[in-house]
Amino acid sequence: MSVTTRPPTTAGSWRDGDHPGRRKFVTIGDLDLESGDRLPDVVLAYETWGELNERRDNAILVEHALTGDSHVVGPAGPGHPTAGWWPDLIGSGAPLDSDEYFVVAINVLGGCQGSTGPGARSADGRPWGSRFPRVTIRDQVTAEARLADELGIHTWQSVIGGSMGGMRTLEWVASFPDRVAAAVALATSGYATAEQIGWSQAQILAIRNDPWFAGGDYYDNPQGPEAGLGIARRIAHITYRSEPELHQRFDREVQDEPVGPNGRPRYTVESYLDHHGGKLAARFDANSYAVLSEAMNSHDIARGRGGLREALAPFAGRLVVVPVDSDRLYPPRLSEELAEAKPGAELVTISSLVGHDGFLTEGDQVADLLRSVVVPPPR
Repeated sequence: MSVTTRPPTTAGSWRDGDHPGRRKFVTIGDLDLESGDRLPDVVLAYETWGELNERRDNAILVEHALTGDSHVVGPAGPGHPTAGWWPDLIGSGAPLDSDEYFVVAINVLGGCQGSTGPGARSADGRPWGSRFPRVTIRDQVTAEARLADELGIHTWQSVIGGSMGGMRTLEWVASFPDRVAAAVALATSGYATAEQIGWSQAQILAIRNDPWFAGGDYYDNPQGPEAGLGIARRIAHITYRSEPELHQRFDREVQDEPVGPNGRPRYTVESYLDHHGGKLAARFDANSYAVLSEAMNSHDIARGRGGLREALAPFAGRLVVVPVDSDRLYPPRLSEELAEAKPGAELVTISSLVGHDGFLTEGDQVADLLRSVVVPPPR
């Protein structure tokens, strides 16, 4: 199914004619957005593992973070520029056992790996580009609920996600409390804080001030805003790691190479950030990065609901909130605030030197947690 048109300059964006890989596609129709705009003919790309049982009570939703996608596990290959971002999480005998569960992962609305986003074809056959409407986390979850309807899933046995995926997990709890039996929200918060919005603004401006951004309509140009996207990623990556971890790994080490043309050494940490900036620019769309960053800035499950406590009150399922103790972007106090707002909520802390990315890197701790939360459905 086609969701994008002319090849984006960012080589890693999935586009019309590419191998679908493991993706499946569902058209969910027109979507009315919180902004008052209507996004027509929305398509969502998703992947699944396992089988939905006859009672339809064994479905699990895994929500990806900002630069993730539906390819949670599995190798790189046709249609998938990178290997799965949460290795060993899903499969036979894995924490999310595909012999027991029907696991679903959706590429988020506004993304660039198969779902409708800024690179998608609008009604006139051109990419949306600068015309793509503002979307919120709440809009994204509304779209996901439509996909669940198409799959015949009324209630998720569990919804699991970290960072931006944790935002969508919490929005599922607040928007559709009767459709979630258990929720695991890792390294996230109930709302975007001023500091998070500030870091996000710097990243968005890095993209939009790239001279190749062309106001967001760069898809037909020979080059896109890869430099701006790379800078945005460098900024973000610093916030994803802790100061002690960066110090321990790099200190003031200098790369084993001649002094650069400006007469200064290249520090090893700079090389590390350059690597991550270039890696993302080769697999992600700059417009999607900005759209999703603004969606994260919109995140507030209390909006229009009276407060965190009131937003979580209708949820009768199991809520597990999981901070990373060294996370400086989503500090543990935000998870503690969520747990305090919902009587009976569980607070389980991941211990890691890494920082925010600990929810991805501490695989054993995450596996143990999920095995304790996700209980196999009765046969």
